[in-house]
Amino acid sequence: MSSETNAKSMSMIVTKGTLDWAYPPFILATTAAAMGLEVTMFFTFYGLGLLKKDLNLKISTLGNPAMEMPMMGMHMAMPNIVSALPGVDGMATGMMKNLIKKKGVASIEDLRELAVEADVNMIACQMTMDLFEYKREDMIDGPSLGGAATYIEVASKTDINLYI
Repeated sequence: MSSETNAKSMSMIVTKGTLDWAYPPFILATTAAAMGLEVTMFFTFYGLGLLKKDLNLKISTLGNPAMEMPMMGMHMAMPNIVSALPGVDGMATGMMKNLIKKKGVASIEDLRELAVEADVNMIACQMTMDLFEYKREDMIDGPSLGGAATYIEVASKTDINLYI
């Protein structure tokens, strides 16, 4: 594949704000930026929470049947019915945070900082800001404000478009 046909830009819509859903967009964005691509991330609805200064990310086990955690030398799946029990999400969040630390995986805060340093164009959805009554000062420095038209203008010129 010649360099003329390689992708030069990537955009993504980030819609989820749980701990497990925060990793894919930031890992993909920072990796693409390190490979020389221009990267734009559009944070909307619950994904917008990933731009808040103070993160307290959790995992939701409900509706996540593929979730398996390494425990006692094997991989244990959690039936959806268990998700209804009080404290299960907190337990799963604690287990995931311990696993992330134990395996030396970068935190979302670190990945987010890397994205800012790599000049990833992060756009906070203005409509979602208004809807959820977030203020600009609630968010980290770096992201710009924009709407769907702002994102579509970028995405219409990008080589790779992702919805996460």
